[in-house]
Amino acid sequence: MYEGAVQDLIDELGRLPGVGPKSAQRIAFHLLATDAADVRRLVDALTEVKARVRFCEICGNVAESETCRVCADPRRSDEVICVVEEPKDVVAIERTREFRGKYHVLGGAINPLDNVGPDDLRISELMSRLADGSVTEVIIATDPNVEGEATATYLSRLIGPMGVTVSRLASGLPVGGDLEYADEVTLGRAFEGRRVVGA
Repeated sequence: MYEGAVQDLIDELGRLPGVGPKSAQRIAFHLLATDAADVRRLVDALTEVKARVRFCEICGNVAESETCRVCADPRRSDEVICVVEEPKDVVAIERTREFRGKYHVLGGAINPLDNVGPDDLRISELMSRLADGSVTEVIIATDPNVEGEATATYLSRLIGPMGVTVSRLASGLPVGGDLEYADEVTLGRAFEGRRVVGA
């Protein structure tokens, strides 16, 4: 549609997840209209993140050194590991301030349609972490979709025989939601995960 560098920029932006052709075009023209200093800061931030950020050798979370801040924190329990799909899931759980154990980032979920199998994920690294017997519980916090459920089922069957307690995050109705708009699966999960209300 456009010539040379502008179209190249739109094409590259369009390759980013969640950025469609229209969004890529809007971002490209926003960058063209932005001060050179602002664009330079963006370029510097992108260059810096690629140069400094890596994945934690223990859990697979993002880190600026060999281990992430969670794995390096001696106050965190080594007995409980929460398994998540992506580093962004660690951030979501940390915001709750409810979990005081450690994490394991799989790097995705089992998805046969995209040719992602167990060997493509950090499952062998998880099994290595469980081998010494110090972990007493694994909390599976994969997404509540088909891929996340398949991954959770696979992991629970793999870990179960090791004598480690395997639990799954509860799922159900969101706070502030209406029953009439909930789908059958969500309502079913809400019934399964119901708990007694204290008197």
